Amino acid sequence: MIGRLTGLLLEKNPPQILLDVQGVAYEVDVPMSTFYSLPALNERVVLHTHLVVREDAHLLYGFASLDERVAFRQLLKISGVGPRLALSVLSGLSMAELADAVARKESGRLTKIPGVGKKTAERLLLELQGKFAASVAGSVQGAEPAAGDDVTNALLALGYSEKEAGWAAKQLPAETGVSDGIRLALKLLSKA
Repeated sequence: MIGRLTGLLLEKNPPQILLDVQGVAYEVDVPMSTFYSLPALNERVVLHTHLVVREDAHLLYGFASLDERVAFRQLLKISGVGPRLALSVLSGLSMAELADAVARKESGRLTKIPGVGKKTAERLLLELQGKFAASVAGSVQGAEPAAGDDVTNALLALGYSEKEAGWAAKQLPAETGVSDGIRLALKLLSKA
């Protein structure tokens, strides 16, 4: 089992990256949360990995944090959820958002993820109940609305995903106004 890779980032083609580890280049699929946190090309990257061995392929999935890898493995244990769908879930919702959706039993948030229908969302809610740390779910439930919510809502209205909009809003300085924030967020998203 390949548990971790450390190497130079050679290519970024969402959701796949190419990572050079001492002369061997690994193709690794990553969720968008990990993709957005990647450094520039030819920079050093450390990824926690999960290897899926199939009859016709060996597929490597990488994650910026151990929590994401744990969630990925929890998702794979659910009947009808394969690696692609698990990656899609982690790309569509952050760990905190996923824990919050499970804690609140909000299947509607899950059905917004490509590939997740109503039945799959209900199965995810049932199977994931109690699997995430209470601290992750509690941090979302007790959070105050952030000033970046207006920027996030504007980006959602423009067609960006919750993940993309949330990531861009988090990159903005705290004192940024809404109109400047939207402009800066759009610049950030165009470069990602």
